Amino acid sequence: MSNLETAPQEIRCAADTAAGPVVERLTGHAVALGGPRAMTVTRTLPSRGRRMVGAWCFVDDYGPEVAAMRVPPHPHAGLQTVTWLVSGEVLHRDSLGSLQEVRPGRLNLMTAGRGISHSEESAEAPLHGVQLWVALPDEARHVAPHFEHHADLPVLTEGGARVTVIMGSLGGATSPARAYTPLLGAEVVISGSGALPVEPGFEHAALLLSGDVEVAGARLERGTLLYLGCGRPDLRMSGQGRFLLLGGEPFEEEIVMWWNFIGRSHDEIAAFRQGWAEGEDFGTVRGFDGAPLPAPALPTTRLKPRGRVR
Repeated sequence: MSNLETAPQEIRCAADTAAGPVVERLTGHAVALGGPRAMTVTRTLPSRGRRMVGAWCFVDDYGPEVAAMRVPPHPHAGLQTVTWLVSGEVLHRDSLGSLQEVRPGRLNLMTAGRGISHSEESAEAPLHGVQLWVALPDEARHVAPHFEHHADLPVLTEGGARVTVIMGSLGGATSPARAYTPLLGAEVVISGSGALPVEPGFEHAALLLSGDVEVAGARLERGTLLYLGCGRPDLRMSGQGRFLLLGGEPFEEEIVMWWNFIGRSHDEIAAFRQGWAEGEDFGTVRGFDGAPLPAPALPTTRLKPRGRVR
């Protein structure tokens, strides 16, 4: 999924040392995905104060609602896109020639690397899911773009919880999806109570997808990402519902996030934008019935690299 804002703001952060265990609510804001019948998503990362959880740097939650997704061809660079559905079906096309429908319980993972373009669309039907971005570290951000679809992901049971490991490792189960930094992405369906063994060196956050759930003694709320900090050997949870657990080693590099790009300088972002505007560097998405998404204008001030928090 794209950032479809026509006047995207620079996403600013300042480097810090990850906190120990905390409970911090990051309230999301509504973003319309273009057009008069636009889908509305709730964006909890980046937030006003905190921009990343590990290498996770963008979290959009949409639905449940009857909607038709239509995201025209658009570029990405310097990141991975992660598509995860609770209900519905979304069709992915990209400039590598990939054509892949994603359904609940299956993962679409696109590594943009030095540059790729893609589109996403669905028929009008009940739709509920999340779209996430992972920032690529400096040594991997120029890799050749590639696409992965994983229909068979590891599942583990902990107490009253059934956990699907989307990316990274948890409780001895490891996702086959390729990650470039130590991180975790998992969907937890809980009925009762339990505790998940988590990496104390990771910072973690939880996003409620449905139901009534408590994590680390705090009740999850729709439209709010619960940031939990670092230093927990396990994560206690209870209730009836479904939530997304994100985690990762604190990402210490300073980055520039603007529109659909992650770079390290204003000039690099400007070069990405120019490459897309001139039809270079990002390839062509074939089969989508519509024009590519135009690049918005750059801001009048220079973009500056920043760290994880404001």
